[in-house]
Amino acid sequence: MEPAGAPWYDPRRGYGYGYGVGSAVLAPSMQRQQQQQPPRQDAAAVASGGVHKRSLGEMEQWQQALYLRAVRQRVAAHPQLDIGAVLAGAASRASGFSHPPPSFAGLPPQPSSTLSSLTTAPRVAPPPMQQLVQREIMAAPSNHEAQTAARGPAARPAMARELVLLHELEKQLLGDDDEEAEEARSTCGSTLTNSLWGETKQELNSVNATPFPSLPQAIATNNNYNSVPMSRSPTNSSSSSASSTLSSSPPTSAASSRQLLSEAAAAVADGNLTVAAAHLAVLKIAANPRGNAEQRLVAMMAAALSSRVAPPSSQHLVDLCSGDQRAGCQLLHDVSPCFGLALHGANLTILDAVADHRVIHLVDFDVCVAQHIALIQALGNRRVPGTTLKVTAVADPTSPFTPALAQALAATGEQLKRHAQQAGVEFRFKAVGYRAGEIEASRLGCEPGEALAVNLAFALSRVPDESVSPANPRDELLRRVRALGPRVVTLVEQELNTNTAPLAARFSDACAHYGAVLESLDATLGRDSVQRARAEAALANKAANAVAQEGPDRVERCEVFGKWRARFGMAGLRHVAVGQGVADRVKARLGPARPGFGVKLENGRLGVEWMGRVVTVASAWR
Repeated sequence: MEPAGAPWYDPRRGYGYGYGVGSAVLAPSMQRQQQQQPPRQDAAAVASGGVHKRSLGEMEQWQQALYLRAVRQRVAAHPQLDIGAVLAGAASRASGFSHPPPSFAGLPPQPSSTLSSLTTAPRVAPPPMQQLVQREIMAAPSNHEAQTAARGPAARPAMARELVLLHELEKQLLGDDDEEAEEARSTCGSTLTNSLWGETKQELNSVNATPFPSLPQAIATNNNYNSVPMSRSPTNSSSSSASSTLSSSPPTSAASSRQLLSEAAAAVADGNLTVAAAHLAVLKIAANPRGNAEQRLVAMMAAALSSRVAPPSSQHLVDLCSGDQRAGCQLLHDVSPCFGLALHGANLTILDAVADHRVIHLVDFDVCVAQHIALIQALGNRRVPGTTLKVTAVADPTSPFTPALAQALAATGEQLKRHAQQAGVEFRFKAVGYRAGEIEASRLGCEPGEALAVNLAFALSRVPDESVSPANPRDELLRRVRALGPRVVTLVEQELNTNTAPLAARFSDACAHYGAVLESLDATLGRDSVQRARAEAALANKAANAVAQEGPDRVERCEVFGKWRARFGMAGLRHVAVGQGVADRVKARLGPARPGFGVKLENGRLGVEWMGRVVTVASAWR
């Protein structure tokens, strides 16, 4: 009951407007009505000076009439406007869903009664954005620091802006204004005009075009990312803003990880290190150096870019040229079919070129133990009496790789000698140190009557070219090799363009290349294998040098076969096609038990593939 002359009393106030989120928006407009409408009293009560008592039924009828008056024009003006679908669409775009989810964060939807009464379609409207956000935050992990680092400092402004827009939309759709405004709206037929509706949609779309950072992404402990897919707008580093970058959510798929890696590389190339660092911080959340191949690639390439963003350090080059790095590369050549099969193809090409000779002199610029052991075994299998193999290992004293190579050559020579004795092959080993311009037949111990072969497996890509030094040691080395008059020159290199290509291009190629190598290792070694850890550490150092260093510090300078062909041709060396017989023998060595690997003979060169991508190429020259 309400005494006469007291302020108008709304019985719903005591229950906090128990009509859901949509009804809560009515509070400001209802207050305006309270100020404009006088207290209602029956004539009898006024005449008698007393208080008129209303029954419970009258109160309920009055509340229903008041409520229907507040919304009647909206329903009549727009009989087909599905407000629940509008708000559900905004919520689904912000959370990454293409359709309204049946449940969110493990909780069933609790639709607003107001929205349900206004929705003309016979379905239950999903909860508004405020409820979605509250439920997702309640279901999220409690590690506030980790969430803040993942979302970045720009997350809160974006969240607040979107809530304000949705709040304003609900207020415009469900607002309860005074009678004069109600009559004015009835003449135009709509509370929300077409222009206002269009502007509101554009505003919501502009907010949802950027990632929605305030919905935490739960990362499963089994290395599978089951969080809500990230919605990203296409961008490049030159146009990216720091705020949109810092609000990025952890990538949830291989495509989004690769895209974010590319954007980070583009930002580094543009000199925008702030944006690059923000991208890399997000990527490190998704990276797992012991996860699947894609997660390992993200960890590897993010670390490579991070070393470029960080202050310059000489430690990277020291690690790349260390004895551990060399041992890791040798192990990779031994355990990976992508590398081992290409080396086997080079061996077969050498054997075919010197088949009618008993004394074979092999000049090698980076001795691979596994390749030489296989070559010794193949010579022993020929059972030709008096077969002799001379190996001359050449090291450039100015190369940063020479100390580790020289340290390993003594043990390498002894190991090869033992295998030669077992195979019945006479073996001689010698190591020499000469620059490219100092290589001559007399210095290498070349003798008349012997079949000379030169092996350049995984060595030439580490020799500087004209882009690094005016002396161009790479071309000089090839001219000197040609002057030796060898029967065959074998080249084995990764099919990778990391020499003169700009950073963004070589980073993209490196991602595809090393991603294929890591996937191929899944079919060869277990994820927790010690051998795999050593081989991947060597790969990571190579990748980091290829994308994070410039000038003389970048010593990993691979080229694709077309560029090698042009360079060999300028040095006076002619391409000798690898025969079909060699390709067939390499395929036989691979066998049918290794799905995913392939051997392809094309344009006279032998390519070893993983899932259709050529990883390494073996070719012959003379």
